[in-house]
Amino acid sequence: MLTLFRSLFAPPRHMILLVAAAWIGLTLSEKRADRHGIGKDDLNNLTFYGLLAYIVGGRAVYILENLPAFTRKPLDIFAINPDLFDAFGGLAIALLVAFIFGQRRGLLLWPTLDALTPFFATLAVGLGLSHLAAGTAFGKQTDLPWGIELWNAPRHPTQIYETLASLLTLILLWFKKPGQRPGILFLTFAVITAAWQIFIQAFRGDSTLIAGGFRQEQVIAWVALAVSFAIMEMRFTVTKAT
Repeated sequence: MLTLFRSLFAPPRHMILLVAAAWIGLTLSEKRADRHGIGKDDLNNLTFYGLLAYIVGGRAVYILENLPAFTRKPLDIFAINPDLFDAFGGLAIALLVAFIFGQRRGLLLWPTLDALTPFFATLAVGLGLSHLAAGTAFGKQTDLPWGIELWNAPRHPTQIYETLASLLTLILLWFKKPGQRPGILFLTFAVITAAWQIFIQAFRGDSTLIAGGFRQEQVIAWVALAVSFAIMEMRFTVTKAT
């Protein structure tokens, strides 16, 4: 019975790291919320409902996708197991809930995203640390002296690359002077993050390959980079016109 209780309710270390990163990130965002014209209460509520929707929605979507398995073992519905989760489904539901909340509170999109940028950047640091703790997002085998032993082979420490890149991004954006164009701070975060993802993904050992042997994560990062640059150019153009 004790073993069952632990398996259901004992959170893995990488989940604790993500929770800690979310808390630190929200604290940092609160310190800069006024700069973007966003109230701290609105920021807190938006983040809370978004995260709650992500957690509950991601599990709900996974359950619906694997309903027969949960019918046989219904207690698994409450298991604290990050593998029983649909990240894309949870993200879609979280974005929908956050959009509805923002609309009802009259929050403008770009200032809100700027205010949440420290939260996103800190969460990226936590994600890198969680990958390191869980042994996921591991690198290719290497003979370089800084390789780490993982899964019975010396590998590129891509989790450390990811953590350091995220930390440098956070520091750069934290000390960036505020501009007159709402949305540029968030778009800068998106551009920088997509750029280092393209680089780091080349050293990953668990990438998903798609048609022609392209790495799926790199393709997504390239698309995100191009879209972010395009929207950034539009933001500059709109601001100059007004």
